Amino acid sequence: MSETALVTGSAGFIGLHTAERLLQAGVKVVGVDAMTDYYDPALKHARQEILKQSPGYTSVEARIEEPGLLAGLMKKHRPGTVIHLAAQAGVRYSIDEPRSYVEANLIGTFELLEAARANPPGHLMLASTSSVYGANANLPYAETDKADSQMSFYAATKKATEAMAHSYAHLYGLPVTMFRFFTVYGPWGRPDMALFKFVKAIEAGEAIDVYNHGDMSRDFTFVEDLVEGLARLREVVPGDERVGEMDSLSPVAPFRVVNIGNSKPTPLMDFVRAVEHAVGQKAKINFMDMQPGDVSATWADASLLEALVGALPQTPLAEGVERFVDWYRGHYG
Repeated sequence: MSETALVTGSAGFIGLHTAERLLQAGVKVVGVDAMTDYYDPALKHARQEILKQSPGYTSVEARIEEPGLLAGLMKKHRPGTVIHLAAQAGVRYSIDEPRSYVEANLIGTFELLEAARANPPGHLMLASTSSVYGANANLPYAETDKADSQMSFYAATKKATEAMAHSYAHLYGLPVTMFRFFTVYGPWGRPDMALFKFVKAIEAGEAIDVYNHGDMSRDFTFVEDLVEGLARLREVVPGDERVGEMDSLSPVAPFRVVNIGNSKPTPLMDFVRAVEHAVGQKAKINFMDMQPGDVSATWADASLLEALVGALPQTPLAEGVERFVDWYRGHYG
């Protein structure tokens, strides 16, 4: 496998940590990011500057949905691995701006698949989300569970990318691993995510919004633990061998779906208390109704992941939240 990786969304939260991990391992990284204004582009530029310090990093500022862009990059750099993290994220934003999800998630992924068909990598790795499980009431979520009842347009576009990638894996023999990420948090996190909003509001003496009156739970996954999973799975290329009954390997394609989560649901109010402890003050709370498109609980069955790559580190929630707060205070003063 070539020691070059193409990482889309490299200036994003997970993209930064993924690219850093690859660079530290001696892998050259071609990073593509559009620097969109969904949230403050200054944060994306700050992440990008970190990566640019490495001589092994090549920065490309462009939209992945631009026709032929990814094909040209893959033809030029011949990456052995492609890690596709670029996407329009956010459940609530997809209600207000659905077209941006069609363009980035559907068209952008189509451009990537066409580029991979013309310039096949050794392993094509695409990010999905736990949101695809939607109205599935079986907990913990297993990759072999039926996932046909998405509750947000964001989730619907991500499930569509899974189906699109499977078809290309079948038609063209492209080895594909799809990752269903659970609630990822940590340093350099996005401003639209709960941890960032909670810390910012508490430090400013403002109230935080807690949905479904606090009756929610999430499988919080520390970003470095998740990236460890990505790094190990990079070497596990789907073929025709199953690792057990829990394996989601397709019967007709070198295609596999893998959950990456902490496999431990945490009540939302426990999360709030961890934030209060790390910040050093109590939160003022606005208890609110459930938001459209949201779900009350997520919980990953990580048995397939462990069978493929072994047990991952599981950073304790209190430690992970403290590390975010330390980063936040250092970055924003």
